[in-house]
Amino acid sequence: MPPLSGAWAEALKGEFHKPYYAQLFQTVGREYQTHLIFPNGDDVFNAFHFTPLDQVKVVILGQDPYHGDGQAHGLCFSVKPDVDIPPSLVNIYKELETDMGCYIPNNGYLEKWARQGVLMLNTVLTVRAHQANSHRGIGWEEFTDAAIKVLNEQDRPMVFILWGKPAQMKKQLLDNPKHLILQAPHPSPLSSYRGFFGSRPFSKTNAFLESHGIAPVDWQIENI
Repeated sequence: MPPLSGAWAEALKGEFHKPYYAQLFQTVGREYQTHLIFPNGDDVFNAFHFTPLDQVKVVILGQDPYHGDGQAHGLCFSVKPDVDIPPSLVNIYKELETDMGCYIPNNGYLEKWARQGVLMLNTVLTVRAHQANSHRGIGWEEFTDAAIKVLNEQDRPMVFILWGKPAQMKKQLLDNPKHLILQAPHPSPLSSYRGFFGSRPFSKTNAFLESHGIAPVDWQIENI
């Protein structure tokens, strides 16, 4: 796993010296040696690499990485360009089309969002192939909670988008009145019709950013 750099490395340096992180590092290393693990080790910290701390203006929280072959690459909800678009992302695109008029692209590669300041953070950063939630409870949650606390403490307006109960449980870490918190059901086929559709998170995010003099996000993912 390539180390964090820049402001993220400085903000989270205390975590790397805690006992839980040493145990996590050993566990993950052993898992990569003995099982097929997603994403690729070089991609585990991509959310942090693609969106430096001082550039974060929106945070989308996911749960754990996609566990299908070749899907996960370190950004929540995103898949590599040549991979079929997963059902949850299909529903995100449908809401984006309704909310912002964006066309539905032919790929699920969301790096464009990350490069604009949208931190796309899973609360667990690795998973065994074809075993959802298999790395829950090994220490990632403590690490990503620390990152969420760092974000909460930033002295500038941000939007936190919390889809589904696991993400919404992190609301207790967010008490900075400068930030906007948007909550909705998860975009998965099981829950999208319970209030995800029609929640308009993308236009609400941009309206909030613009009201604080911050450039809005261009949410359109282009065809490849």
